[in-house]
Amino acid sequence: MTTHHKTKILIVAYPTQGHINPSLRFANRLINLGVDVTFSTSESVIRRIDTQTSHHGLTFAPFSDGHHNGLQPTTTLQQFFSDFATNGASSVADIISSAAAEGHRFDHLVYTTVVPWAPKVANEHNLKSTLLWCQPTTVLDIYYYYFNGYQDLISCNNNNPTFPIDLPGLPSLIIADLPSFMKSSCPTEEDYGLPYLKEHIDALKISPRILVNTFDELEMEPLRAIENLVMLPVGPLVPSNDSFGCDLFEKPKEDYINWLNTQPKSSVVYVAFGSMATLSLDQAQVEEMASGLVESGRPFLWVIRDSNQVGKLSNIEVLKKQGMIVSWCSQVEVLNHQTVGCFLMHGGWNSTVEALAAGVPIIAFPLWSDQWTNAKMIADVWKAGVKVKQRDGDGMVEGKEIKRCVEMVIEDGEMRRNAKKWRELARQALSNGGSSAVNLQAFVDDV
Repeated sequence: MTTHHKTKILIVAYPTQGHINPSLRFANRLINLGVDVTFSTSESVIRRIDTQTSHHGLTFAPFSDGHHNGLQPTTTLQQFFSDFATNGASSVADIISSAAAEGHRFDHLVYTTVVPWAPKVANEHNLKSTLLWCQPTTVLDIYYYYFNGYQDLISCNNNNPTFPIDLPGLPSLIIADLPSFMKSSCPTEEDYGLPYLKEHIDALKISPRILVNTFDELEMEPLRAIENLVMLPVGPLVPSNDSFGCDLFEKPKEDYINWLNTQPKSSVVYVAFGSMATLSLDQAQVEEMASGLVESGRPFLWVIRDSNQVGKLSNIEVLKKQGMIVSWCSQVEVLNHQTVGCFLMHGGWNSTVEALAAGVPIIAFPLWSDQWTNAKMIADVWKAGVKVKQRDGDGMVEGKEIKRCVEMVIEDGEMRRNAKKWRELARQALSNGGSSAVNLQAFVDDV
């Protein structure tokens, strides 16, 4: 009698919130399909995941990234990337070979964005690999085009924000809509960001199939824009009832849900700028946001991680009367609360898909990386929100602009109908027989 071999997949994730959450949610979906999953990333992250409550079928394989004090690199980001790659590559090689030696060899390796070394390691061990792309397909297409024929056009015009860039199969874009790594205003990002992304694009020659955290209806044309890549949308990777996640932050016991319960339906402005982005808003910008929220006259729930920023706010008493400021909240729970009327955020991809899946219209305030492209799609393609206008010169978003956007999004019936439409399409994609569910099953069957 033969025993049925259970498929074994190794997931290697970059150790920040934006990569850990979608890859853990992806792991959860695989486990529900009967796959054994080993999840590997920096030990500083795995220490924070509640490994006790997680699922049967998930094993953790932590490794040292050379920076034991957790997520803050002790040196430059470039140094952290390089240490993570060196330590990660040798650890992942050990994980693969010791599993094989014990007679439990892996069937496949899945790696997230910012881990371009993983497919090479897999290849050396005769293991096939697939990229799990944690940004929209549109952004992957832009990077692909950039390194395949469009670099000169973009580089020569990258200090002209309104210069039009027409890329096959993508909506009409201008330089301002491109990821920040391609813009002259971000030279330091260019130094480390683009070489890493080029490695990713080159690695797709080894394995041209890509799992994307999106769904077919959301990016129909971008998913099919590049003939020699196979894009499999398996999203939105939002938590299901039985999924586990990881929050890399302290969870204070602030009772924001009870506060939300006291507010009128669809009235609350939820404000949150992701795990990394909060750090890049200076005090002057935080003050402008505060004045815009007060001027809007609407209740708000605002996540500010830095207690110093809260302490320095000039109108703190007024703010506390009108809304609630917390240092952490369960974002998916908040977005799905019936009193939330709009979401003011940085346009990070996880937050974007969580908002679309919850049917909440968005005010996008992009800061770096893919957020500029996401904001363009939210406002002009999916018509599920607006993008803030920045002041000429210093790029500040003024209080009156925040107020204008809040009023527009909360009062615009069409925008809210569009947001609800995306919520329904996201649910259909994930349901039995839906496009994302079918794609995931096909991937597992093929592995």
